[in-house]
Amino acid sequence: MNMIIDAMGGDHAPGEIVKGAVQAAQEFGLSITLVGRQAEVEQCLRQPEVERIYAGCRPRVTLVDAPEVITMEDHPATAVREKPNSSMAVGMRLLNEGKGDCLISAGSTGALLTGATLLNKRIRGIRRAALSTMLPAKGCKTLLIDCGANAECTAEYLLQFAFMGSFYMEQMAGVARPRVGLVNNGTEEGKGAPLQKEAYALLRRAGEEGRLHFVGNIEGRDVLLGGVDVAVCDGFTGNVLLKCVEGTALYLMSMLKDLFYENTRTKLAALMVKPGLQQMKSKVDYKEVGGAPLLGISKPVIKAHGSSDARAIRSAVEQAMIYTKAGIIRRIEENISHMTLARPNQTGKEQ
Repeated sequence: MNMIIDAMGGDHAPGEIVKGAVQAAQEFGLSITLVGRQAEVEQCLRQPEVERIYAGCRPRVTLVDAPEVITMEDHPATAVREKPNSSMAVGMRLLNEGKGDCLISAGSTGALLTGATLLNKRIRGIRRAALSTMLPAKGCKTLLIDCGANAECTAEYLLQFAFMGSFYMEQMAGVARPRVGLVNNGTEEGKGAPLQKEAYALLRRAGEEGRLHFVGNIEGRDVLLGGVDVAVCDGFTGNVLLKCVEGTALYLMSMLKDLFYENTRTKLAALMVKPGLQQMKSKVDYKEVGGAPLLGISKPVIKAHGSSDARAIRSAVEQAMIYTKAGIIRRIEENISHMTLARPNQTGKEQ
């Protein structure tokens, strides 16, 4: 398996990206294609800490020069077209040409989504690709979809997100008949704006037909309490929810640290509960999650966190390996007829 990695994407590129990629190549025994400004990438590979690891996997690491870089200041809708020689665009072309099994980038989400749609294409019949990520929940893990790719959605988009999220949880997490909930401002059927009301009707129909395990509306607070396996929403709502979860986790961990370092007694208490605290931290740490797949794209594309360090990139590679092997794209392709609404053709009849 060969992973294509955008070496120039993210807040800590290229140093941390290169380091994490080399660590993954060594640990998992796979091939890595690093795409970026070759001189800068080579300089990173010569760093003593990286060079020691690189020496053991050098034959499996390939460098592809890409002199341009897409920054957060570039317009996401046009960045790939305006910078065709950027690391992200070159990586996408390599993926489209079959020169890699999956693309991983910590760069601009908007540019990655637009570029993947233009160069790698959506699965035929999918209206919009969705960004999805796992959230820690009580007694389980919950997939949040969409968490930032589509600020404006239609009810059909949300229906497709629900199906894709359900397939993902079945294939990736081994959940039989994943519980699907619609994120809303109340659990009652009539709650929400017109989008949520229309989406609720479509999801309920799919549930009645036995194609989804739809459990109804779910409030934001219940997402982390294990109420559903798949939480469906538009990208604006999902991104706000995701960032609130990340911020709350960081704040709580900071409060605990301050509490345990208050005096000698609390420091002793911290030693007693340290294993449990480390386990809790790993559950809410984005560096352990690695990245979020763009579900609906015809080729595997993983969006790593913009602040990814080497550990996060290594985790993203691991997730990409599992996602690529899971066959989720094929599962979506096989079920696309259940995921689209009938539309009238030119004669006025449904097609």
